Amino acid sequence: MPSLLIADRDPTERAGLSWLVSSCAIPYDEVHSAGTTAELFQAMESHTPEVVCIELDMIDKAHWERLKLLVAQYRPTVLVTTSEATFERAMQGIELSARDLWLKPQTPEYIRRVLTRSCQERAGDARIDQGAGRIQGRRGEISYRDLFLPGQSPLGGHTVMLAQLEDAKRHPELLRFFADYPFRDEPVLLPTGDAIVAVFPAETALAWPQWHQFGKRLLMDWEATSDAPLFLVIYKAEDAGQSLQQKYEQASQALQLRFFKGYRQVSMVDGKVNWTMLDPFLTPAEQRAWIDMLHSGNREQLKQWLYAHFFYKDEPYPEPGLLRIRLTSILAQVRRYMKSHGLDSASLEEGYHRVFETILYAPILYRIVTELLLFINQLLDTANDRSDEGRADVIEQAMRYMEGRYTDPALRLEDVARHVDRSPAYFSTLFAQKQGSSFRQVLTAMRVKEAQRLLLETALSVQEVAERSGFVNANYFSKIFKEKTGTTPRLLRNQKKR
Repeated sequence: MPSLLIADRDPTERAGLSWLVSSCAIPYDEVHSAGTTAELFQAMESHTPEVVCIELDMIDKAHWERLKLLVAQYRPTVLVTTSEATFERAMQGIELSARDLWLKPQTPEYIRRVLTRSCQERAGDARIDQGAGRIQGRRGEISYRDLFLPGQSPLGGHTVMLAQLEDAKRHPELLRFFADYPFRDEPVLLPTGDAIVAVFPAETALAWPQWHQFGKRLLMDWEATSDAPLFLVIYKAEDAGQSLQQKYEQASQALQLRFFKGYRQVSMVDGKVNWTMLDPFLTPAEQRAWIDMLHSGNREQLKQWLYAHFFYKDEPYPEPGLLRIRLTSILAQVRRYMKSHGLDSASLEEGYHRVFETILYAPILYRIVTELLLFINQLLDTANDRSDEGRADVIEQAMRYMEGRYTDPALRLEDVARHVDRSPAYFSTLFAQKQGSSFRQVLTAMRVKEAQRLLLETALSVQEVAERSGFVNANYFSKIFKEKTGTTPRLLRNQKKR
């Protein structure tokens, strides 16, 4: 029986794998372990294990070439583990002709199956492909090399499924779900940086509707155990001459369909996605329309414009990258509006940059449009608030002007309106709304208040008080004074003397 070498920096991981081999009676003659790169190299040279499980994260660049030489020299079955679901780690696995790649943490059941299968294949003296360095046998013939490198042999009627979560950090959770899922024909699972690839054997002879039903059932089973939104692409081509690399490339392109469909969907594809072309930039007429809609504050019109231009119900869809550019072109018009209205506060600037990032990177078109609309509404609300403040400022200016000139009998509403650069009719209405009284009432109140002061603090005659308070003659002054205070100017002065 073959021997196994476990290379991992974590002693708990090494002990756990060793225990799993012994407790599950996986028939390895010997199980060796290594906690450092030096121990790994020494064990490979002294024990020449047939199966090697290597943590990729423990190998630095300085030792990478030596590891590849040892793998090429002794040709073990290589299993690689990593906690980083990146393209770089996948490529390292390809360079080592890895039999499988595990994303930590992995389920014991999945590890047991892979270790058992590797042991059986080596014990059965499976042939080793001299050119590619991979094991030829049942499903061991499918590897990352087939996935990423062109020119590999066609894989007949294999069906490819790509599964992608909105949060890629939860892909290990999805991988564990697939590893335990009761597939009728178990697929080869190849995790990549942005999706999990499942390659189903040619024997899985399902018709197109059956594959779609299978995908919907898989989604339902996943959602019964997790709240992470999942998007599936099932690629089933009629061309049996396609390589896995070609299928994977076209299926990966189809992942972009989620931009329009959203998550919790199954997309069935049988070839290259044909995107429609469009001009990503606004025409001069569209730019003017946007400026007009923003300046008029027509929220419903803005919403309907975005819905009409960015919500697509049926294929073919526009290329997502072009739509992102078109959305940034719209955001440029929003930027012009911000500058023209002085909407450059820190919070609005932060919101603008957040929307820009959303347009560039958000995976779903509907969310981008929603975020853009919310930001535009925030801008319009702020502009309206500032407009209200501006109207209040106009009245403050008017009041200060009146307080400096109310003693002038010739002061008129038209003079004050001209001072604040408003039409007399508009100013009269605005003044009454803000002050709760008409212009004439406020002006009269100012003059009466000044007259009271002069009567109580000076010996000026009633005629002189009237003139200095802004009244034309004493009789009219006395009449208005009594209406406003309930007493005559003379009685008020006499009360002071008593």
